[in-house]
Amino acid sequence: MRDWNVLATAREGGFARARRLLAGLGQVAETRFYNVLLARVSDPRALLPRLSELAAADPGSVACLARVAPADRTFAFQTAEEFLARAREAVLELLPALGGRSFHVRVHRRGFKGTLHSQEAERLLAGAVLEGLEAAGRPGRVAFEDADAVVAVEIVGSQAAVALWTREDLARWPLLKPG
Repeated sequence: MRDWNVLATAREGGFARARRLLAGLGQVAETRFYNVLLARVSDPRALLPRLSELAAADPGSVACLARVAPADRTFAFQTAEEFLARAREAVLELLPALGGRSFHVRVHRRGFKGTLHSQEAERLLAGAVLEGLEAAGRPGRVAFEDADAVVAVEIVGSQAAVALWTREDLARWPLLKPG
């Protein structure tokens, strides 16, 4: 699926159920990665409240899901260098929301083993954000504990997604779990 805007991971033994659940909310596709699904929904930010409503009505209905990661922006890439350049563009679009705040970048990589390293990408992208904030006169800082925001980057093969989640979002939506 090329036009996805949600990544979901299923709990052990819950893949088929997770696929059915998400299919009732949008288009769903399997990936070549274990327990990883991609979905296209009309409003990715509305998916978490919808799943919360389903859980309130039937607590077991979303138990098949380990994690749900809606995306604000997605892009394709072919090389590690292209990923870093396109991801840098995407995270720099988040500067207005990150000015004067603490944050960290979390990259979840599926694919590109040996050519793209999550921790290096996190460091480079956080550095780009810090430089951009400094240049804008609204410095921020990296914090791994109790950060104001998390820049979440999901990589699935040669596609990636970026989203910004606040401390409040993370507390409100346990399925986010960006780490």
